[in-house]
Parts: sequence; structure tokens; C-alpha cells
Amino acid sequence: MRLLVLGGTHFLGRHVVAAALARGHDVATFTRGVSGAPPEGVRALHGDRDDPDALPRALADWAPELVVDTSCQTRAAARNAAAALAGVSGYAFVSSLNAYRGWPPGPVGREDDEPTWDTDEDDYGPNKAYAERVIGAAVGEGFLTARAGLIVGPWDDVHRLGWWLERIARGDRVVVPDALEQPIAVVDARDLASWLVTAVEQGVSGAVNATGPTGMTTLGGLLDVCREVTGSDAEWVPVPEADLLAADVQPWVHLPLWLPRGVARTAWDVDTTRARELGLTTRPLVETVADTWSWLQVSGRPPLARMAQLAEPGLPAELEASLLARHDQAP
Repeated sequence: MRLLVLGGTHFLGRHVVAAALARGHDVATFTRGVSGAPPEGVRALHGDRDDPDALPRALADWAPELVVDTSCQTRAAARNAAAALAGVSGYAFVSSLNAYRGWPPGPVGREDDEPTWDTDEDDYGPNKAYAERVIGAAVGEGFLTARAGLIVGPWDDVHRLGWWLERIARGDRVVVPDALEQPIAVVDARDLASWLVTAVEQGVSGAVNATGPTGMTTLGGLLDVCREVTGSDAEWVPVPEADLLAADVQPWVHLPLWLPRGVARTAWDVDTTRARELGLTTRPLVETVADTWSWLQVSGRPPLARMAQLAEPGLPAELEASLLARHDQAP
């Protein structure tokens, strides 16, 4: 079938393209054309999603039957997609757990039981919820909204897991939060991408919490896998949360994947029953981490152009040194 990927040259979109090609689809990507070309054999369509004429112009000679949307960030982009793609037979929209009004901190129950944002606020979560409503109303049956959580794997250009891999690989003493037991759930981009293509082929409708299962690992467990995969001799130096915050260490930014205790207790308590019933699988964590490390060693650190509005991930070396010195001086 003719399958359009909105996005397709970055992280998740790249894996969606690969999965769609493997299934024999006639694939096109729609991007701004500034982040590289799609694989050979894929139609490269270009335009700005915020321009109402861009999609109709790009699709004048090629009408998609299926859509996987990995790139909708604005309300204008949502409205334009709804106007141009209402006639497709299947549309998988990659939303976010942030579409829920209560996440974080959660917990998040079954999809239909949790309220989503309905405000006019121009922010990530409200915009995702708006896009769900607008595109879903236009497409109707066959519209799937996949509320993703933490996506990891090769080609991850946000570089959260990648930063930990690189830091741990350097060895020596590594500052970590004294919250290594906090739960965390991740989904490999390749598993999510393959599932999205299958779901859109089948015309699956409705909302799905598309993340890893509750209880799959802890922050400490993930970091231990990073140490194992890199063959590092790194030594964890747990620093109390109060000391990290007093030193202006930003959760999720300076120490990627770390959340304060009040949030972490429930942030990854997400009901993924429907996702499992619909076939979303989770490969072993060690495989995801090992493949990400292998990709990083070959490709080098990815550019962060797509996420330029976010703070640079990772703990600055001078701040880590300061925290280690304070730890050594502590009674």
C-alpha cells in the first residue's frame, strides 16, 4: 500500500520507514528536507507542515492510503494534516503521555479513563492532545493515537541514553542520584515502529499507551546494563537528591532519565494492557542498550538540531567534579 511517513529521517520516523519498506509498502516521507534524505527507494516529499498548502502540493501526484505521523508538533500542523489526509484508511499518530493532564507524575490508568489536555495553552502536551482530537475527528475509523513514553534505541538524537553510555564508558567515578531503585519504563524505537506499521495496516483505532511495561527495570538496572555493555569499570557515586538540587542539577537534563522521588514513584506506573493486547512487544533491555552503543561507536554523537530548543543533556564535567569533591569531604 502507499504509506506516508510524516517525518521519516530522524529517530522514530527512520525506523518506521524501515519497517514499512520491510513490509513491502510504497513509502514516501514528508519533511522539511533539512535533515538528510530517506533511504533509497523512498519518495522524498518536502514542505513545512505549518503551511496549509504544503501537504496538498506535495501529494498532488501521489495519494497515500496509510499514514504514520511522527512529527506533529504544532496546532497548525495538526489542522493541515486533518484537512489534507482525512480520506486515508489508516492513520497512526504518535502522541505522548504528556497529552494526559495528570502526567507526570501519574499514574496513568486505562486510556479511556484518563483526561487529556483541553486547554488553548501552546505547550507540548496540550498540543499533542489537540492534534489527537483534530486529526482523529477528520479521519474517523482507523485513527490510532499512540501515547508514547520514553523511546530509546539506535539513531536516538535526543541523546539521553547515549550520554549515559558515553559517560559510563569513560569509567572512573560517576555521579548518580541516590535513587537507583526508582522504576523506569522504555520502549525500543524499532519495536514501536514495527508495531505502528502493523497497527495502521490493520486499521486499529483509539488511544494506546505505547510504552514499556510497568516494572520492566529501574534506573539503577538500566545504568548497570550500560556498564555491562560498555565493559566499563565505572564506580557509582550516589549523591542525595537534596544535594543534587542544591547544586542546581536539573532532573532529566543534567542527569538524564532521573526524576525527583515525588514524580518517579508513579511516572512509569502506566497501564499498557491494551498495547500488549494489540501486539506491542518489548525486546530485552540489554539488546536495546547494546545496539545503541554499537550505533554510537560507528556513527558518533548525533546532532541535536531537532531538539535545539531543549537544554543540552548531561552533567557538565566541572559540576560532576564539584559534586565528587563534596562527596569526598562529607563526614
